[in-house]
Formats: sequence, structure tokens, C-alpha cells
Amino acid sequence: MLPHDTLEQITQRFGFLEAQLSEGADPARLADIAREYDQLKPVVEAIAAYQVALAQRVDAEALLEDPEMRALARDEMAQLDETIPALEARLKLALIPRDTADDRPAIVEIRPGTGGEEASLFAADLLRMYQRYADARGWRCEMISLTDTEVGGLREAVMRIQGDGVFARLKFESGVHRVQRVPVTESSGRVHTSAATVAVLPEAAEVDLQIPDSDLRIDTMRASGAGGQHVNTTDSAVRITHIPTGMIVVSAEKSQHRNRVLAMDVLRARLFDLERRKQDDARAADRRAQVGSGDRSERIRTYNVPQGRVTDHRINLTLYALANILGGDLDPVIDPLISHDQAQKLAELDG
Repeated sequence: MLPHDTLEQITQRFGFLEAQLSEGADPARLADIAREYDQLKPVVEAIAAYQVALAQRVDAEALLEDPEMRALARDEMAQLDETIPALEARLKLALIPRDTADDRPAIVEIRPGTGGEEASLFAADLLRMYQRYADARGWRCEMISLTDTEVGGLREAVMRIQGDGVFARLKFESGVHRVQRVPVTESSGRVHTSAATVAVLPEAAEVDLQIPDSDLRIDTMRASGAGGQHVNTTDSAVRITHIPTGMIVVSAEKSQHRNRVLAMDVLRARLFDLERRKQDDARAADRRAQVGSGDRSERIRTYNVPQGRVTDHRINLTLYALANILGGDLDPVIDPLISHDQAQKLAELDG
């Protein structure tokens, strides 16, 4: 049974937030109060359902003393004995500490790894996969930086994805993705293995991270691309260097002002992600063993084209649906990853 005091504290906190909203909270704090209220609402609903079932179980047990009601009481107790564990499991799931970044937009960065031209082509495949997935979920994609190659591959792609629960669903995509297939340039039909890296970062707001101007070096330059693509005749591209860390971000859209905003958004997301990782490492020494570690050097998934197979190595998941997955149907991969992560957190909660 879950601690009564803990449940009572959560219920009282929810009541306080509800009163704040109904009485007219401080406008400066209204958004934060509404956000916490929305997050606690499903928890409080789960608490109420759980407590009602427990009370019904006590009432039914008391009826065992009445000979006329004994059979009915036993039936009700048997039903409640099946219902209560399910309600408790639902409540525990609701009590799992939420990642505060789950509701944020995400910055997705894709780069080729080992494999030369084939790796750049695979990176382009991954970009299309995430764009199609975003379209299917009604999310909005905005390209921040795109550098392509002469053969139609990618040197780098950085985009922002906005919508409901973007980071919550995409955060497990960070890591090394491998592809096993016969390159178009391979005449002997031999299968090659290439790789691309994906980084998914929660977008950070200025209130999350203050970056002094003295820590930045901002340069403007002409945008350029393969074969004359994305080339501007004015110095509109912006390169921002974060001096303390050496991080460099480039945005090369047509508007210099817009490029500065986009580049700062990416830099802020990278620094915010860096700080989150430091906190994660401090909280859990075994963080790297968890699905959501997001280690950039971790091989997370293999796409085997000849066999039409996709394998996620973190949870030993194998699906023979490669065409669908590369076509943007990522839910069959992402849903098991989320479930596995929740199971780990539930185990920690029980422990």
C-alpha cells in the first residue's frame, strides 16, 4: 500500500493550486501554477480512484458479518481484489517523477558517422524519417541548419520540432544509428555498415539559462552549400562561438536577424542539455545503464536493409518493419522504449 501521508500531501497541494487559479493568482506565476496543476491533475484523479476502491473494500469486508449480505460482499471483495492492484499500478505510474523537459520542443541534430558517402545518405534517410514522423503527429518542423552533399546526403542537419510531448517521445533517439545495406556504388553486392549520430536536445528558454554577452563571439558570413545550393550573396549566415566551452553553432537562413535567434536557440539547448547531464550524473551513478541516458557514443539501433529488420539494442527489440519505420512510423519503436523507461522508474520507486 502506498504511504497515506504522501498521497495526502499531493492532494492538498492540488487543492492549493486549484484555489490559486480560481482566486486569480499572481499573473507572473500564473503559467507555472497552471502547468503544475495540469501535471498533478491525473495524479490526484488516480489517488481518488485508488482511495475509493480501498474504502469500498473495507465496507464490503464489514458486510461479511451480515448473513444476508455475505455472499454479495464476497463477490464485491473478489472484484475489488482484482481492481485495487491495477489502480495501485496506475497510481505508481502517475507518481513517477516527470522529466520537466518532456513538454518542451526539441532540437534534433543529425550528422553522418563512419561510412563516407553512404553515411551521409543514411543521415538524410534519418532526417526524412523524423520529418515524416513529425508530420504524422501534427508537429511542426523548422530547419535551422542544413548542409547537404553532392550525392544527396547530409553533412549536418539541425531542426526544431514543436508540438505536444515532442521531447518526451524523441529523447530516446539520441545516440548512434547504424545501417547495414548494399551501397548504390557497390558493384559486388557486398553489404556495408555505416552510421549516423542523432542528438535530441530539449529547447531551453532564456529563463533557464542566462548567457553573458562576454561569453559569445558572433561572426557573420556567406551561406554556402554543395553545388551552389543554399548560397547567399550577402553575409546573412551567423556563427556563434560559446567561448567557455568552445561550442560553435551556425545558422544560414536568408535573414541575418533570424539566424542569430535560431543559433542562440541551438546554443542554449546544447548548454541546457550539458547542465542536465551533469545533474543526472550526480543523481545516479548507474545513469548510463538506463534507456534515457542519451549517450552520443552509444550504439542504439541497427537498420538491416536486406532483411527488412530494425533492432533497438537497448531493450533487445527487433521489428521486421524497416520500410514502415524509415517511412516515419516510429511509434512501434518509441512506445516500448517509453514503457521500459517507466518500468525502470517504477522499480526504483518500489525500491
